[in-house]
Amino acid sequence: MKRRDFIAFVGSSVAGWPLAARAEQGKLPTVGVFGVATAAVWSPWVAAFIHRLSELGWIEGRTIAVAYRWADGRSERFPEIAAEFVRLKVDVIVTGQSTVSALKQVTSVIPIVLAVATDPIGTGTVASLARPGGNVTGLSLQAPDLASKRLELLREVVPALRRLSILANISFPAAVLEMAEIAAAAQTFGLDVIRLEVRRAEDIAPAFETHKGRADALYLTSDALLNSNRIRINTLANVARLPTISAVKEFAEAGGLMSYGPSYPDLFRRAADYVDKILRGAKPGDLPVEQPTRFNLIINLTTAKALGLTIPESFLLRADEVIE
Repeated sequence: MKRRDFIAFVGSSVAGWPLAARAEQGKLPTVGVFGVATAAVWSPWVAAFIHRLSELGWIEGRTIAVAYRWADGRSERFPEIAAEFVRLKVDVIVTGQSTVSALKQVTSVIPIVLAVATDPIGTGTVASLARPGGNVTGLSLQAPDLASKRLELLREVVPALRRLSILANISFPAAVLEMAEIAAAAQTFGLDVIRLEVRRAEDIAPAFETHKGRADALYLTSDALLNSNRIRINTLANVARLPTISAVKEFAEAGGLMSYGPSYPDLFRRAADYVDKILRGAKPGDLPVEQPTRFNLIINLTTAKALGLTIPESFLLRADEVIE
């Protein structure tokens, strides 16, 4: 064997060393997928994650095991699932930011990769984006930073906007920060702000009923509880004739007016790269938190027509996707 080939062989062997060691012990490396929403909501995103893992050589059931747990948007389930992953001795946990508090209560050792983190800096989840420290890293949505941009887009399609409702799960700190950011942006435009605060799925319908007829549009903060109940929220909003905007494409696909934010499947693909590096020996605290580089504007033209809104042609041309 030539020296160059030998070096390449040794390099590839070292890269796969943790996997080989595990295989010798009869146990595959295990990834815990901690879904904060329902399995149905996360399914397309997790599919992108698993596909990317396979591209990196981690084949589910053959070279890696994946344990799935779903909180269904119910934060009271977080501690139970967190404790279960510790008992399973998983090698890395892939999740969303809202579970971090529960996970930190039970482990400071197991690496945690945030596939979607609303605002890891503002909530104190990581020390910095460049050097997160501890056992948490991943991808940041920087949702509060985009709040004013979403408001600008909403004002373009709802020029008569004077009163804005903001729906947020106030048990999720990042959603509270996002609500504060959008409220501040709204006030700079002279808009009245109505806060619809919920903690459980059961709070959603009463929140709409209490504030019935008081708003011209609805801003949906980024949160698993809201995402898990997006069909219910869209139904209530459309009945109330409230145009909506969200960070999540699936809200627009489920009947909301529009969304503006990063591609979630892409974020989950990138989360797989973090898992690959960690399983090969990298420390999560040394892996910088990444931010999205592209944001997609999605408009549901069917919903716009049902709400009696005329979307400017120039706006439609800027959209990445128009749902008809």
